Amino acid sequence: MAGKAAAPGTAVLLVTANVGSLFDDPENLQKNWLREFYQVVHAHRPHFLALHCQEFGGKNYEASMSHVDKFVRELLSSDAMTEYSRARVYLDEDYKSQEHFTALGSFYFLHESLKNISQFDFKAKKYKKVTGKEIYSDTLESTPMLEKEKFPQDYFPECKWSRKGFIRTRWCLADCAFDLVNIHLFHDASNLVAWETSPSVYSGIRHKALGYVLDRIIDQRFEKASYFVFGDFNFRLDSKSVVETLCTKATMQTVRAADTNEVVKLIFRESDNDRKVMLQLEKKLFDYFNQEVFRDDNGTALLEFDKELSVFKDRLYELDISFPPSYPYSEDSSQGRQYMNTRCPAWCDRVLMSPSAKELILRSESEEKVVTYDHIGPSVCMGDHKPVFLAFRMAPGAGKRCQRHEGTPGETSLQQEEPRPPTAASTGPPARHR
Repeated sequence: MAGKAAAPGTAVLLVTANVGSLFDDPENLQKNWLREFYQVVHAHRPHFLALHCQEFGGKNYEASMSHVDKFVRELLSSDAMTEYSRARVYLDEDYKSQEHFTALGSFYFLHESLKNISQFDFKAKKYKKVTGKEIYSDTLESTPMLEKEKFPQDYFPECKWSRKGFIRTRWCLADCAFDLVNIHLFHDASNLVAWETSPSVYSGIRHKALGYVLDRIIDQRFEKASYFVFGDFNFRLDSKSVVETLCTKATMQTVRAADTNEVVKLIFRESDNDRKVMLQLEKKLFDYFNQEVFRDDNGTALLEFDKELSVFKDRLYELDISFPPSYPYSEDSSQGRQYMNTRCPAWCDRVLMSPSAKELILRSESEEKVVTYDHIGPSVCMGDHKPVFLAFRMAPGAGKRCQRHEGTPGETSLQQEEPRPPTAASTGPPARHR
């Protein structure tokens, strides 16, 4: 906890949240979502807070614009966020541009006691001091404080209107440089196709896109830095293995379309017990009779089928997962723990890091909760995705030193003041850049 004077380093909180549901049903979902989010902020009291959102604005972005502005205003002016006197918000609102629109939103909040922080200008190739609160939206391509790309259409030709891509920012905190990458990878278009092969074709598409991002952020244009990549990776369990395990003693019935002979449904029945249906599988249906298997012991028994990250084992590190699959939860505000029967539950939302970023995280034998990797709102409806967070303390003097940067002396103290109880109100409305 940042409030303990003995705890060294800088408290950091990284949160990823696919928030599309919040804008499709704002009246029922946003208040609870924000309450749960603020509780996590209060519990960990970070000096530096990063919130990466995907599907910002929901499925019907144009109709949700008023909800978007209200949500942003609430985050920036809430009493719960009073101590965060500086903020940077990057919203991809250019929904009319099929070539560029990613629906990503990246929020960064800086505690009033945090003195030694600056942000990288990719055009000027130098760090700049962060002051005040600013919102950047519409055409982020012209904003020098970030890099943004949408994945090429040919990566996922099945989807005519994909919004998948990434936004990258770079920060210098406690004289240590690191990148933060907000990412949204491709989903599974069909449960039946995903089941046919192991690994699935969709897994291969995600592999290609993530590899592209990792190559991009370590290329020769800029000095290399540690990086954290957190977002909706859409990682899925290996469908074939999961189905075979869940339905070990079942018999399979194949249902085909009368006109095309195409497989449209698979029905798995118990061999005995009156031929009880265990699983029904369609393009957008994964209806398993016992959801508790995904919740018992946080779904630990299914982690062996979470294989997509293994391809990147030398490039990406993740703390042990001890929370249940983050998707797809019911969007019914009264069903906080229920999964929808559209997809097999999976750990889609993750916080990953480079091997060098792993070394930035301060571990303490005397404090078990110095590092926490968990989900938000376990019993509350947060939309179809539960947000996932990583809370840690960045060790003083860890990592690669930043280049000399504007507005900050070459030698600066690594000691942070501890967050204080809320005192003054927020410093006025943020500047909005379109």
